[in-house]
Amino acid sequence: MRIAELAGALGARIVGGEGAEAREVERAAGLEDAGPGALTFYANPRYRARLLETRATAVLLDEAAARSLPDGFEPIRLLVDNPYAAYARALALLHPRVRPAPGIHPSAMVDPEAHVDPSAHVGALAYVGPGAEIGPGTVLHPQVHVGREVRIGAECELYPHAVVLDGCVLGRRVVLQAGAIVGGDGFGYALDTEEGRPIHRKVPQVGIVRIEDDVEIGAGACIDRATTGETVVGRGTKIDNLVQVGHNVRIGPASILCGQTGIAGSAKIGAGVVLAGQVGVVGHLTVGDGARVGAKAGVHNDVAEGETVTGYPAWPQATWLRAMAALKTLPSLVKRVRRLEREREARS
Repeated sequence: MRIAELAGALGARIVGGEGAEAREVERAAGLEDAGPGALTFYANPRYRARLLETRATAVLLDEAAARSLPDGFEPIRLLVDNPYAAYARALALLHPRVRPAPGIHPSAMVDPEAHVDPSAHVGALAYVGPGAEIGPGTVLHPQVHVGREVRIGAECELYPHAVVLDGCVLGRRVVLQAGAIVGGDGFGYALDTEEGRPIHRKVPQVGIVRIEDDVEIGAGACIDRATTGETVVGRGTKIDNLVQVGHNVRIGPASILCGQTGIAGSAKIGAGVVLAGQVGVVGHLTVGDGARVGAKAGVHNDVAEGETVTGYPAWPQATWLRAMAALKTLPSLVKRVRRLEREREARS
């Protein structure tokens, strides 16, 4: 792709020598790996040394970073406000996804009562249950399972072994990575007795999961169906691998849930929330819009809108950092107390 064409698509300003607009890039790469013909990006000052040594043909960066470059910096500079976001768009242009051709593989099992749009693709050994609807341009890769009365919107992509169980709803442009499961039973059991013995009686999970437009759910993640009503994942939310979302959870739009996070039943996660890796959220709590929760935090109380918490139990970040700083002094304080006790005993 010519630099001029790429810059036009990204809204970038070209800074380079004569003929820069006519030069071409054919692939994207990291700063260290990029060579001639590659596009890379620079967005983190810790990688400045790599930037100065890169052999890429062109670099996406912001104006402030460009002004700091030494004379003689060879790669073409493509100036943008947000280099990482521009790089994401460039990746899609330089490495377009190859989507399978429309049609149903002969080995797929599509129930006669299901409706598959003619522009959709159903791969080998996939299953589409009775009453299910598969929207225009949607791709079901091999061995995907789509249950009874499921509705899947346009331009979705479900990778191998993804599962959408009965009655659940996916909006448009939803992506389920390999092995993701939408609509498994919520973890609901009522303590009861039977013949004088305590038992855990299963609470039937008769609700559904509703996934709104532009959601991506990572490999091995599980979104449980509601006991009654709906478990909801809001528009544009991105869920990492191996995340567990319990029954009746409601997640707002444009939130991020990082790997191995677990959200217990009936919790409410607001819009634009970030839950870092291995966060645990207790059931029936509310995490407000724009909140941030640090890695491995255990959330036992509501988190206010815009608040940043971390630690176990999760505290406001500033409080947690002060506590950790104080904790580092604990061994010396113990030694000091013991020494004072010995001195007191010696005087008595």
